[in-house]
Amino acid sequence: MSSDLLSRERQDAIRIELRQSGRVLAGDLARHFKVSEDTIRRDLRDMAAAGLCERVYGGALALPSEQPFSVRTGISRGRKQALAEAAVTRLKDGMTVFVDAGSTNLAIVQALPPGLSFTLATNMPAIATAALEHPRIEVITIGGRIDRHVGAAIGRQAERDLQMLRPDLCILGACGIDSAAGLTGLVYDDVAFKTIAAAHAAAVLVACTTDKLGAVHPFVIAALNDRMTLTLEADAPDAVTAGLETTGVTILQAQPVAG
Repeated sequence: MSSDLLSRERQDAIRIELRQSGRVLAGDLARHFKVSEDTIRRDLRDMAAAGLCERVYGGALALPSEQPFSVRTGISRGRKQALAEAAVTRLKDGMTVFVDAGSTNLAIVQALPPGLSFTLATNMPAIATAALEHPRIEVITIGGRIDRHVGAAIGRQAERDLQMLRPDLCILGACGIDSAAGLTGLVYDDVAFKTIAAAHAAAVLVACTTDKLGAVHPFVIAALNDRMTLTLEADAPDAVTAGLETTGVTILQAQPVAG
């Protein structure tokens, strides 16, 4: 059997895993296929060049069209929970907080300790529903058409609603974080909405899994700056973290995930 055929079979199997899980890690794939990580990285590079996946730090993500929000919510639950527990320490009574769409941001709201009293605005129905479990949190919903992939309202009506807010903190979602490129995303209308949210807030917090570090996507949300706090996983590489700190951001690191 030729090496080209082996490579195609391996890439077909990787595509199946991406559809099922939404994310693959190069190290896990190398162990599964009993090949080197360099071989897997070449596979992922070839697949990304062919438009079959999105390369990210340490692995790859399914394309947006193949990765619905329901799938993203189920990926890396333990890691997102650890990020959420670190991020909620930045929320204080009396704040006005805008919470952007995203599975990690949903985990943050689900991790809110009882008794907090603040105003929460969001464009994501699932986040609004989770916030309503807290009787002392006032909930404001940003309206408009719900984008099924994003899981939230985006577009002109949502942007008009957002223009009315000047929150103390914006908990923002991003697909990629890079010291040079800044915060980037994949969906143009969603990025346009996020750009407004970031610009209007006194401070911005982004909680992200390690696979998003170093990833650069087509649309720029914002440059990294000293108004931002990045909540990173415990295993975020020191070299990447040091590079991010040169932009002026504050780094908040989550506790390691057990197991």
